[in-house]
Amino acid sequence: MAADLSQIVKAYDVRGVVPDQWDEALAELFGAAFVRVTQADAIVIGHDMRPSSPGLSAAFARGATRLGADVTLIGLCSTDQLYFASGQFGLPGAMFTASHNPARYNGIKMCRAGAAPVGQDTGLADIRALVERWSEEGAPEAAATEGTVIERDTLHDYAAHLRSLVDLTAIRPLKVVVDAGNGMGGHTVPTVLDGLPLDVVPMYFELDGTFPNHEANPLDPKNIVDLQARVRAEGADLGLAFDGDADRCFVVDENGDPVSPSAITALVAARELAKHGGSGTVIHNLITSWSVPEVVREHGGTPVRTRVGHSFIKEEMAKTGAIFGGEHSAHYYFKDFWNADTGMLAALHVLASLGGQDGPLSGLVSSYDRYASSGEINSTVDDQAARLAAVKTAFGGREGVTLDELDGLTVTAADWWFNVRASNTEPLLRLNVEARDEARMAKVRDEALELIRG
Repeated sequence: MAADLSQIVKAYDVRGVVPDQWDEALAELFGAAFVRVTQADAIVIGHDMRPSSPGLSAAFARGATRLGADVTLIGLCSTDQLYFASGQFGLPGAMFTASHNPARYNGIKMCRAGAAPVGQDTGLADIRALVERWSEEGAPEAAATEGTVIERDTLHDYAAHLRSLVDLTAIRPLKVVVDAGNGMGGHTVPTVLDGLPLDVVPMYFELDGTFPNHEANPLDPKNIVDLQARVRAEGADLGLAFDGDADRCFVVDENGDPVSPSAITALVAARELAKHGGSGTVIHNLITSWSVPEVVREHGGTPVRTRVGHSFIKEEMAKTGAIFGGEHSAHYYFKDFWNADTGMLAALHVLASLGGQDGPLSGLVSSYDRYASSGEINSTVDDQAARLAAVKTAFGGREGVTLDELDGLTVTAADWWFNVRASNTEPLLRLNVEARDEARMAKVRDEALELIRG
């Protein structure tokens, strides 16, 4: 009987509970299918600190070598470190991680050579079809000559590449608290920040895929409470929090207050535009703040709005030659990093910007954080389409209000906007609201929620 992969093959990756939904036998088939679809004669594989990751990645390697591909194992790494290896070596890559999901989960993020994304429309659907077929009919016939396996450490080369992109040698001394959440930031941060004029206060750097202290998802406010308290207690200049696979970075200021990922996007966009001579395209998804395109234009750049999701960002970056892209979820994408996302590089930009002037981070980011925002509010609904239709009907006929459906429904007026999107995996609608002041934001938020929740 063929395996049912409908629950674990997502829009951009593979993710599910181990061993209930997938196991090493399926991982081996995924390795073979990855090689078959990418037609690769060599690939690179990395993994995070989850207990199931070494076994799953080894099984994937067996499937790849069975079909004749040579495998470079880089072992423990962050997801952006795997993207670095894919870009540097010119090889397709596979990263074993479930990012911020709980310990019982694991997954695979796959890319083509040069860190180009593999999603539903760029190979993932074909990989799934092969795995389902082979799980029913048996593994594919082995190649006449099976591939070889070598191990290679890329951590120092990865760190050196990031450091070459942002100069921190002349910044003023800074005290920074870093919460790795027992994830891969505990592996990468010490090497990347080594020797810089930084007093690093580590939190939860011990690699532990059971996440004994808190979930490694810094976008959930409860998971940065420890960081906020430690920043205040230490009198630190800022705090950084990484998710489980350390490809996202969340920032808190010297008061322990969260800094909006939109403000970080605007700050980094201004720096990247300056680095590229005051011109260039910057990608932002439709949930980022109005402040992002405003700052991009003010610094000579061209903002381009996209759907939510890394495959859309990366596709638009490749199409437009964009120099940078940012999302509300704290994913940051760089042309100088193969258009891939790296929270670590964004963190270096924040450190360089803060250390290059005398004021506090709260003052520095205030010019990039101009509006009142609700953050993302999730509502469980019985019928996503019906609730979206109700919102559209309620706002569609109003004077001065425009609607667009690039991704869900975006409703825009002169001094506010909101977006409602359906989750692909759960019976949820996600609402984001922004307005020119807090009172207006709250009014629009409450009206939209009343419609969404029926």
